[in-house]
Amino acid sequence: MRGRQSGGGTTPSLFTPPVSSQPLAARMRPRTLDEFVGQEHLLAPGMALRESVERGKVSSMLFWGPPGSGKTTLALLVANYTEREFVPFSAVTEGVPRVREIIAAAEERLAMSGRGTVLFVDEIHRLNRAQQDAFLPHVERGTVTLIGATTENPSFEINGALLSRTRVFVLRALTSGDIVRVLRSALTDRDRGLGAQELAVDDDSIALIAEEADGDARRALTVLDAAASHVGARGHVTVPIARDALQLRFAHHDKSGEEHYNLLSAYHKSLRGSDPQGALYWMARMIEGGEDPMTIFRRAIAMAAEDVGLADPNALPFAVAARDAYHMLGAPEGYLPLAEMTIYLATAPKSNSAKEALSAALAAARESPAEGVPLHIRNAPTALMKELGYHKGYQYAHDADDAYIPQEYLPEKLRGTVLYEPGRFGFEKEIAKRLAWWADLRKKAEGEEVAGDS
Repeated sequence: MRGRQSGGGTTPSLFTPPVSSQPLAARMRPRTLDEFVGQEHLLAPGMALRESVERGKVSSMLFWGPPGSGKTTLALLVANYTEREFVPFSAVTEGVPRVREIIAAAEERLAMSGRGTVLFVDEIHRLNRAQQDAFLPHVERGTVTLIGATTENPSFEINGALLSRTRVFVLRALTSGDIVRVLRSALTDRDRGLGAQELAVDDDSIALIAEEADGDARRALTVLDAAASHVGARGHVTVPIARDALQLRFAHHDKSGEEHYNLLSAYHKSLRGSDPQGALYWMARMIEGGEDPMTIFRRAIAMAAEDVGLADPNALPFAVAARDAYHMLGAPEGYLPLAEMTIYLATAPKSNSAKEALSAALAAARESPAEGVPLHIRNAPTALMKELGYHKGYQYAHDADDAYIPQEYLPEKLRGTVLYEPGRFGFEKEIAKRLAWWADLRKKAEGEEVAGDS
């Protein structure tokens, strides 16, 4: 296995000696692939990424994964194993002029010593298209090996030209078991970790921190470091102390990226699937994550029309009324009508018959865009129109005792076409009865008409 300490550069090496003032998460950063916890689907022996790193032959790549999953650490390991200079670049604070400086230094380094450069771009999704394009020629020429880290879906955030020149590796959130391994390693490591402090840490405390970290190893180590500072050397970290160190656990949600749409999708599908428990949970996740409640209401109103429809005609006005109630009340009181609406929609009978009918009607309109309106249902405001037969033969439905007179309303070409078929649940069962009754009246009228003609 390859591996060396970088030297001669101005950027910190992966193997910089531990400094007591460094945060625990920085001190415990894995130094080898064997120390790396999690991501076995990428780094287990025999996996393609691990083998290419160990052989020292890697190309530009993107690491896509949640916070604390090891993107930066893995980039550092790639640089070390392949004996390349590691140069970090922040998409938040640096711009194209800094890119030019890095490229110039990389070209000089390559010419003088033959040593390559890993250009690590953290939060690469924050770069605009022009900034991303600035990397293209240098990636193509091999001046630098670009490694981008992102928490957002590269399909949406990285331009196609750059994406086509990189390999995308998906990192997963660490499991609670992975986090426990990281914490126990920190507690026993006397050189870089907390081993020298000889702390007593309850298993329940470790389990709590691991669970509350939400798959983020950096967060877990930060909490453990805070708890250790609180109790001091040879101290005892109990569950209450661990909970206090955790302070406030923010729900994982972003209001514009992929997770925003994932949570909205989970909420909508829980409503459609008639699961009030799931729908309430995803609703609460979005609220806790700072989502605008109007976004949730918009999705719920759309769902009421799309998935409940005429099975419960009250669903749509209920959802609109809940939105209006929130406007009047504001937070937090307005969360109650939001929750009531969520429960109502999740437990309502479901039907997408209106959606299917709309699709069928639009398709029919596209296929028959020029069919004339039958004469008997045309308006006839002038004498000429009446002479031409407009409105002739039209029968006023209210003249019948049951307010129904069979007559044709579709163009000749589309007669007999069925665009709407009621569902089997809720109010649509009543609609189905009405349609069946009207169909019987129509058949009866047609029979009488045939008998009269004969």
